[in-house]
Amino acid sequence: MDYAHSDTAVRHPGGQLTAAKILVAGGFGVGKTTMVGSISEIRPLRTEELLTDRSIGVDDTTGVDGKTSTTVAMDFGRITLPDDLVLYLFGTPGQQRFWFMWDELALGAVGAVVLADVRRLADCFGTVDYFEDRRTPFMVAVNCFEGAERKDPEDVRIALDLDDDVPLVLCDVRSRESAKQVLITMVEYVLTRTTSRR
Repeated sequence: MDYAHSDTAVRHPGGQLTAAKILVAGGFGVGKTTMVGSISEIRPLRTEELLTDRSIGVDDTTGVDGKTSTTVAMDFGRITLPDDLVLYLFGTPGQQRFWFMWDELALGAVGAVVLADVRRLADCFGTVDYFEDRRTPFMVAVNCFEGAERKDPEDVRIALDLDDDVPLVLCDVRSRESAKQVLITMVEYVLTRTTSRR
């Protein structure tokens, strides 16, 4: 299934983009909820539930041992960028057992931010494949966790087998300014792709 992307944004009569839907995706515990929460100008909607002993053997918590809750449906937030551009942010659930919801969340999205954790880089493969298969513009943002080894972005690009034009940046999703720069990069990438197709 291929999704229509360029027609899903609200535009002024002059053609200026004014609102768009962006997905924030990635593996379990990578920082999606944190990113949406740190950047949202409204109180974010969260659908988190406590992890219980029922998730033992189901959810791989390696590398995120301190995680006590998980998103079971989505996160939602909103941010207004300069030039009256409103971004509606939809954070996806990270566990593979909840991926059936991604198709619904992806409807109408102009692009996606794939968050990556270098300690669990393999968790990105399925996410990258998802957006490549649907021809959804996406970028990769490596969330730099405290104590995690810093990797050269080009090494991450090679490990994820990304095309050269896919943006890849380092970030700290706890920082509003860092998360904002990720979204600006995403918007610029989507606009460049849209312009080049005309």
